[in-house]
Amino acid sequence: MKYVLVSGGVISGVGKGIIASSSGLLLKTFGLKVTAIKIDPYLNVDAGTLGPLEHGECFVLKDGGESDLDLGNYERYLNLNLTNENNITTGKIYKAVIERERKGDYIGRTVQVVPHITNAIQDWIQRVAKIPVDDSGEEPDVCIIELGGTVGDIESMPFVEALTQFRYKVGKGNLVNIHVSYVPIIHGEEKTKPTQHAIRQMRSAGLIPDLIACRCERALDEDTTQKIARSCQVEFKQVLTVRDIETIYQVPLLLEDQGLLERLREGLMLDELSLSSTMVSKGKSLWQLWKKTVVSKPYLEPVNIALVGKYIALPDSYLSVIKALEHSAMRCGRKLNLAWIDAEHLEDATLQSDPTTYHKAWSQLTIASGCICPGGFGGRGVPGMVKAAKWARECKIPYLGICLGMQVAVIEAAQNLCGFKNATSEEFDAQAEHRVIIFMPEGSKEIMGGTMRLGTKTTYFQQGSEWSKLRALYGDADGMEERHRHRYEVNPDYVEGLEKVGLNFIGKDETGKRMEVVELKDHPFFVGVQAHPEFTSRVLAPSPTYLGFVAATTGCLDEVIQEIRQQRHTGKLANGVDEGVHF
Repeated sequence: MKYVLVSGGVISGVGKGIIASSSGLLLKTFGLKVTAIKIDPYLNVDAGTLGPLEHGECFVLKDGGESDLDLGNYERYLNLNLTNENNITTGKIYKAVIERERKGDYIGRTVQVVPHITNAIQDWIQRVAKIPVDDSGEEPDVCIIELGGTVGDIESMPFVEALTQFRYKVGKGNLVNIHVSYVPIIHGEEKTKPTQHAIRQMRSAGLIPDLIACRCERALDEDTTQKIARSCQVEFKQVLTVRDIETIYQVPLLLEDQGLLERLREGLMLDELSLSSTMVSKGKSLWQLWKKTVVSKPYLEPVNIALVGKYIALPDSYLSVIKALEHSAMRCGRKLNLAWIDAEHLEDATLQSDPTTYHKAWSQLTIASGCICPGGFGGRGVPGMVKAAKWARECKIPYLGICLGMQVAVIEAAQNLCGFKNATSEEFDAQAEHRVIIFMPEGSKEIMGGTMRLGTKTTYFQQGSEWSKLRALYGDADGMEERHRHRYEVNPDYVEGLEKVGLNFIGKDETGKRMEVVELKDHPFFVGVQAHPEFTSRVLAPSPTYLGFVAATTGCLDEVIQEIRQQRHTGKLANGVDEGVHF
């Protein structure tokens, strides 16, 4: 097993996850099977209870694991299905060690950070690195390890010590450390001192930089790169410049052009591995398709989409939604132009308190070609989302509701089509007369972590839904498989009345009692899904749900559906449960 460790210095949030994903992609193009592990030094067991405005989105894995958003980057770039164990946290490690101590595994010994915590970290990495995570079902050849935060943080010290030991444990030629550092530009001058100090601190902690990836706004001057190499005791070719570029999907091309794959080939002794001709051929095909897909064509026509949400102060709260829209826009040959609209700004209360903000928000919404309402928790902003759904329904504008966005569409129909003016969700008002959204009976209101309906579930398209645009996007399949994360669901007592006014529940769970998909028949595209299809969208394989929404927004939905139907027997359906097209 080979390992690539990606660590960071100076500041966090400069792109370690993208550089880790890009390194993995380049190794895949070489013909290798790749997996990935993200280390988060926080004490939480997982990301499920973290606030989106503080930490960004919680990415849901196939097995229901609630993880850091960087695992979403790995899955999107590398086309993997990672597990809950691919996200290591301090909470998980300490929990596992303490449970072993309580069982008596360490009887008679003092349990300490070194060696017990550090050994647990190394054992976890080696065990999880062997788990098959791609379509081959085989053990990976290379594991990408991203160490969250920055080297020198107090909370990451046990992991740094463990990884220092790990380099010698796996032996020479089996681990390469890429250290990501930020090079600020102040008054036009490229400053190398922060990187010099970061590398010095890294070495004092025990880690050795094999490659230094310098994040910067522009390509660094050669003199700057030479200075970094000289000051950090590495060769010139070991310093990479990762400048800002048009799209993050072009980072692998930038790194490949600077010789990253060659450096990894040398450092990991990849020439000594025996690779099958089939995997090498697949790798070359993957690289050609990637370059064809991500290299932007000049003067692409924009597609204007309004995102009406609760957490727009931090765009990373909707990272997978954004990426799924980008994947679909690339597939439709358009450039995504996203208008961020705070749902509260669409409400009547804002009209009274801040008319300028209110009218600006409505102006952004009404000039958009499509409207998406993504997931969220709590009642804040929901009245504004209801107004957005009403506008999209009445004005025949493509609408996509994700999780809460689907529930909002149901609430809007109950209020304005069924006449239940106070219709709402039990989440917002437990005593309301018309609770069209209710708490799931199997849920827990006492324990918050890991108690939602999580992971991949199958939705079954109902008899008589052959007209459905969404079903056609899944290759006219009998069902679709998507990942879920929710505590509330549509109240089955109101389904019959809602369907009488035109809200069709075309997708349900295996019991037929849980509503999964709602769609309007006489509308260009009005779909709500309880699942989160954005979690399965890939750069080279857009989510069918998002693809349909963007295609409807750009006017090419019929063309996309026709292409899917023509290819439905050529491969396995993306996210489906029978045969169909895979983009």
